[in-house]
Order: sequence, then C-alpha cells, then structure tokens
Amino acid sequence: MAERATPQTVPAALARLPDLEAAVGAALRGKAEAVRLALVCLLARGHLLIEDVPGVGKTTLAQALARSVRCQFQRLQFTSDMLPSDVLGVTIYNARTETFEFKPGPVFTNFLLADEINRTTPKTQSALLEAMNERQVSVDGRSHPLPEPFMVLATQNPVEHHGTYPLPESQLDRFFLRIRIGYPDGASEREIVRGAGGFTVVVEPVLHAGELAELQAWAGRVRVDEALVDYILAIVAETRRHELLALGVSPRGAQSLYRATQALALVEGRDYAIPDDVKRLAAPVFAHRVVVNTRAALAARGAELSDRILEEILARVAVPL
Repeated sequence: MAERATPQTVPAALARLPDLEAAVGAALRGKAEAVRLALVCLLARGHLLIEDVPGVGKTTLAQALARSVRCQFQRLQFTSDMLPSDVLGVTIYNARTETFEFKPGPVFTNFLLADEINRTTPKTQSALLEAMNERQVSVDGRSHPLPEPFMVLATQNPVEHHGTYPLPESQLDRFFLRIRIGYPDGASEREIVRGAGGFTVVVEPVLHAGELAELQAWAGRVRVDEALVDYILAIVAETRRHELLALGVSPRGAQSLYRATQALALVEGRDYAIPDDVKRLAAPVFAHRVVVNTRAALAARGAELSDRILEEILARVAVPL
C-alpha cells in the first residue's frame, strides 16, 4: 500500500472483513460473487444498482448489506406518484416560532434502499442525483449535507417495462456498480425453499460507522501499478471507439474501475491490485455506462449485448505483464 503497514496503522476492522462477507452471504445463499461485488461497492464508497427479475433476492441483498453495518437505514418503495419532497424533505412554516424549518426526508440516512427505482418519474429520480454525487441535497436554495457514510442501494426489474421510467444515462453513471444476482443453484434453492436460509436470515451488525470509514480510507491506499492504470485507460478508449457503442465510458467510469480494483484487492487480502481485478470488474463497472447504438440494439437486448461487447474489448486489449 501507499504507506507502510504496521500494527499501529492497519485498522483492526480489517480482520472482520470475512465476517462481514459471511453475514451478508448468509442472507443470500449461493451468490458469493454478488455478495463480494456488493462489498467492493461499499468499501469504495459507491452506490449499487441491483438489476434482476423479481424474487431472486435483490432487496434481500440490499437490506443485508445495509444492516451489516451499525448505521441508520431507510427503505423507500418507489412509485409513480412519489414526489421529490418525499425523498429529500420539505421546508414548512412553524407558526410557533414564526420561522421556516426544514424537515429532512428519508435520504438523510446512511443507507438508502431505493426499491424499484425505475417505478418513479424522472423528476423524482433526478432528486437523487445531487445526493449520490455530492453527498448533499439542495432544498429551497439551501444545501444540506448528508450523513457519512452514505450509500444508495437501488433495485430494478429489467424485464417488466409497463409503468416504468428507464434511468437516464446521467443517473446510471452515478451508480458505481451494477450487478445481477440470477437464480440460485439447486442446493441453495433447496435451503431457501425449506426455510433454512436465504430470505429468513436476520443480519446482525458486524461493523460500526467509524470502522467502515477506516476500511474505506484503507481501500484508497491499495497500490495500483501504473501499468494497470494504462490497462484501464486502454479499455476505456476502446469503448469510446467501438463500432457498436454510441457512448463509451466516461472519466467517472474510469475512476470507478480504479477504485473498484483497490476495494476488491482489500476484500481478498492484498495490498496491491492485479490485472485479474480489472478484468473481473470491468463489466459490473462499465456495462451500465455504455450505450449500444441503435443498429446493434435492434439485434439483441442492450444490457446483454453491452456485456458481450466488453468481453470482446477485454480479449482485444493487451494485459500488462
């Protein structure tokens, strides 16, 4: 890492990372990769988009991750009639004091679960933009800082489009990672059906807010060689000139992949990133940020095609030795 590790500088919470992963994994059986990527997002101070069909554990994963840390947690079920003030809060007149007072909304928490985020209107979706990017909200011309840590965990169903409002590119770019859970394997599904795990597990906090902040700071010290930075930028450049992509990865996306490799290395017990970290994380970090052009989208579902295009790019770009 950037600074020499000594018993005094290494956070004690680092030893509890396996316990944190086990606690979240107990709530979502048979999905170790999804759990690990969620932890990567948490340690990198990012926001997580969980996209999959109903009933596979999207909300379960989000709740488990939020409750594994001893922090404030709020859940919002997004609907078409929800207003920005339902998320941010509202300024009201206090007749007793003859002053206007700001009443904070559910966004003033450490973990905000935005369930079925694409069910609400673009106006309400956009209310989260400033919160996710700057960790503050502006209401009636005044800025209000959000608590630290702050993380948005959003879920959406990519199959059912009736009554939904697709997230615009500007909103998608605020999400650090997009993951899919998929169906469990046979053994894990048997345990879920019998009630031995899965959706019935109560997650107990493993870390408190101060320990999480230490781990997030420590993740930023993981060493990333300049050759790996060149590798990340080469992949980004390929997305910007690929013939099937109308929009490539933004600088924010490139920075997100850099931070994600640091967090993954920390979760796996390393103080340095490796090329496999970049290859493993490229699709979860980039797939929701690229836009497939119209011609290609007519031939295949865009989300699935973007994954295949990124696989092709990764096969094309030389891996640093």
